[in-house]
Amino acid sequence: MKKILIVEGNLREENDSFSKVGIQTHTQSLKDSLAYFTNDLTFDVVNPSSDKNIEPIVQKLSTYDGLIWGGSSLNIYNDTPEIRRQIEFMRECQKNVKKILAICWGMQVAVTAAGGEVKKADNSNIGIANDVKINEKGLDHPLYRDKDKIFNTPAFNFDEVVKIPNNGICLASNKINNVQSLYFEVNETKVWGLQYHPEITYEKMISLIEFRKEKLVETRKAFKSLEDIDNHIDFIKKEIAISNKDKTMMELRNWLNFIY
Repeated sequence: MKKILIVEGNLREENDSFSKVGIQTHTQSLKDSLAYFTNDLTFDVVNPSSDKNIEPIVQKLSTYDGLIWGGSSLNIYNDTPEIRRQIEFMRECQKNVKKILAICWGMQVAVTAAGGEVKKADNSNIGIANDVKINEKGLDHPLYRDKDKIFNTPAFNFDEVVKIPNNGICLASNKINNVQSLYFEVNETKVWGLQYHPEITYEKMISLIEFRKEKLVETRKAFKSLEDIDNHIDFIKKEIAISNKDKTMMELRNWLNFIY
């Protein structure tokens, strides 16, 4: 069996708020999606922000066949102690784990730790990213084996990568984010980065939108009204009707093939 380390990016308090309303944590969603492809995996889970002692995990990083770092509601430019702990831990991972899949917040942490830059985006992907286009370098990368060249995908982000680490390459973009996916190497570690979420269903995205309705209107100013949010949810529901689970999660399948 392959041994995977899952890094939970959300603070424990955020995950508790999810659980209270019946929304899976990102770690739970990831485990369910990986199980769709294989049961030949064992997991450790670490939360660098909320766990009191992560040293036992740090000491055995080199024993993992791969690492997946998931999403978070944090913004990396806020530079809090919790965020700094995540960046520091990512640097340790980039020294000791050879194959990393960094998703959304995970990609932003990986980029920052390796010398790139993340900023608040001018626009947002909320629940869905439309018309993500794989570029020529992406078409040659194993991340996108059997993937449609242009696709829609679950996504939820307010920030974006604006500077890729040295020797990194962008693999896909859309009108919202120039970097929807990337690849770079640091030390001897290969990092596959995704700004979107192949591991999260559209149904969960709708639950997250409904959970954050007031904030999306009043704080984030992402929608003008609750009615606009309802219309956006209807749009995502139409996407559910025509989407294909295997195609949506193709990047997960390809990364699993990469670690075997």
